[in-house]
Amino acid sequence: MRNLIAIPLLGLATIIQSSIVGQLTLLGGTADLVLVLVMAWALQEAVTTGFQWAFLASVFMSLISSLPWFIYFACYMGIVLLALLLQRRVWQVPLLAMFSVTFLGTALLHMATYLYLSFSGRAIPLADSLGLITLPSILLNMLVAIPVFGMTRDLANWVFRTAEPS
Repeated sequence: MRNLIAIPLLGLATIIQSSIVGQLTLLGGTADLVLVLVMAWALQEAVTTGFQWAFLASVFMSLISSLPWFIYFACYMGIVLLALLLQRRVWQVPLLAMFSVTFLGTALLHMATYLYLSFSGRAIPLADSLGLITLPSILLNMLVAIPVFGMTRDLANWVFRTAEPS
């Protein structure tokens, strides 16, 4: 049950990402709902399925994106690992950990995308990429992170609730 909740939730987030959120741009950047959802899930205290969510999210995003699957796989796994490390270090202020992981995770994914595009000969200049795509994307992801973190906290409490004594 705990692992099965990821399939419809990440599937719905992928659909919303590709149809609605991807169309809302700030300069050239867009929010990445699936990325923020995976980060928020990995930062929850009781959650032990962060890597499974990252794998499933990388599969879903690879299906709708023109980037190769290994970009999403490596970045999402790295982001979950970063979230787990920060969760242990900044456990008293979980929203601060969410903002930190959002900043670093978005930068990591954009850096990997830029490197892939530059090796394939389709990159734009680095200054334009940072100023017009990466920084606006970080801002939009941080705005999306606040409600997503609250919803995933409630979902994690519901999924991982302990049996109450009768």
